Amino acid sequence: QVQLVESGGGLVQPGGSLRLSCAASGSIVTIYSMGWYRQAPGKQRELVAIITTGGSTNYADSVKGRFTISRDNAKNTVYLQMNSLKPEDTAVYYCNAGITTHILLPPKEYWGQGTQVTVSS
Repeated sequence: QVQLVESGGGLVQPGGSLRLSCAASGSIVTIYSMGWYRQAPGKQRELVAIITTGGSTNYADSVKGRFTISRDNAKNTVYLQMNSLKPEDTAVYYCNAGITTHILLPPKEYWGQGTQVTVSS
């Protein structure tokens, strides 16, 4: 069994910063790509940023230059540093990872429970 637990969300003023963390735990053999998605009220869930095992990254155009994704493979943890936050960044942020739990099984996709980020004055 695998769990992804996010932390670091909260209320911040426009222009402020937050750092999200997501730690994976359980019967983990390998963690492949890890990423952050977000879902605002009334909107579909969208990709924010993704990072591969080797450290290659990809970002949504709306967050390029403001958000930075990173990972600590020794800690099975992915981070999202969010700077210059805007009200339109308000959403529930979800952690996502592709994880194998047995060497003979293909990777499965796991999701965290979500953490609320609210950008408001």
